[in-house]
Amino acid sequence: MGRLFGTDGIRGIANTELTCETAMQLGRAIANVLNKGRHKRADTVVLGMDTRQSSEMLACAMSAGLCSAGMDVINLGVVPTPAVAYLIGKYKAHAGIMISASHNPSEFNGIKIFGEAGMKLPDALEERVEYLVLDAPEKLGTVTPDMVGTVTHAADAAKDYIAHIRSTVLYAFDGVEIAIDCANGSASGTAKELFEGLGAKCHMLACEPDGYNINEGCGSTHLEVLQKYVVENGLFMGIAFDGDADRCLCVDEKGSIVDGDLIMAIIAKDMKERGRLTGNALVGTIVSNFGLGKFCEENGIRFVRTKVGDRYVLEKMLLEDYYFGGEQTGHVIFRDFATAGDGQLTALQLLSVLCRKGISLSEAGKVMKQYPQVTKNIRANHEQKLEFYTSDKVREILDEAKEALGQNGRVVVRPSGTEPLIRIMAEGDDMALVEAIVDGMSRDITAALAGA
Repeated sequence: MGRLFGTDGIRGIANTELTCETAMQLGRAIANVLNKGRHKRADTVVLGMDTRQSSEMLACAMSAGLCSAGMDVINLGVVPTPAVAYLIGKYKAHAGIMISASHNPSEFNGIKIFGEAGMKLPDALEERVEYLVLDAPEKLGTVTPDMVGTVTHAADAAKDYIAHIRSTVLYAFDGVEIAIDCANGSASGTAKELFEGLGAKCHMLACEPDGYNINEGCGSTHLEVLQKYVVENGLFMGIAFDGDADRCLCVDEKGSIVDGDLIMAIIAKDMKERGRLTGNALVGTIVSNFGLGKFCEENGIRFVRTKVGDRYVLEKMLLEDYYFGGEQTGHVIFRDFATAGDGQLTALQLLSVLCRKGISLSEAGKVMKQYPQVTKNIRANHEQKLEFYTSDKVREILDEAKEALGQNGRVVVRPSGTEPLIRIMAEGDDMALVEAIVDGMSRDITAALAGA
């Protein structure tokens, strides 16, 4: 696997790259880091998981490592990732762990770690955990038998999370008929109760997880079925989550995709109109659509870009005291209500805007022009990712692409933090030009890195 942490925790093929032994060592390392190396009875960790076949296995291994280093574990069962972040405070825990590989196929799994404040661990602490597991396992301390931690199970974890998210909505959705695609993941156990409890009539799709069908032809990465279903059944809109329900994408009544950028534009405009856009700012990322920046400019909203990853969006929000932001992928953060991206919270807030204003999603979406954006991934191993940052040839390729687009577009090329890929993106007014530039960059960067 190389180093452990990417832009969104740890991820790898379960039982091959991400093994029980690694999970147990991670548990010990997390306990040691959070307990500052004092080898005594420590604090409590809440631990949730998604619906993958391997999640229970890794949760047990992680729990064993935590308990062996003196930490108590509250097992939340299958819950969305944002539930873990919320329940840290609700259950007076000191950290949270989510076993999930988000939108990846079922053979993958991963580990996301949250600190006491419900936010993902900063880079410095992740690096300390990684150092202990990979470079200095002999420093991993365990406690004496009388100090070993315990595991308890929280039977009401999902209900407590649902109650919290429901409390953020002031308007019922009576008479609104929607489709919800749960990606056969964590939302399968929460979405129906949450949305129907607010009055919506729900058509539930991909909500029967079997351990292997998570994200398989469904969810926020495969919207085709949802698009067709919404149109054929004349529904108000469709909502799609990913495997751990921390992101949300939507489909309007005409079957058009509404991504995270457009969702944020709709909600930000409403928040500004109501005087609720704290700091008069929207925080996005370097891959947010060019049109989102234009939307902010036209509406007198400050637009701030960060590195890719909702953790970096949140860090900027905390640093500058902003309260709303997110990613094109559908990770949206409402700091008034949450410390992490939350797909179900996002969907509820969007529905609230539409119902309160009495407009359709397609009508609301006219608030922002989305510029043609093309993305292509090329395979890259660890050495090629490093070479990407230092290669003069790659720099020359990027400079030429930026010059070709001029002031009416952007180029963003970056190594993936979670997969062996380099992601190449360009956007602008001329779709044919954008496609040609992305194809050219893909070909030329692949050739430039071939010897690495």
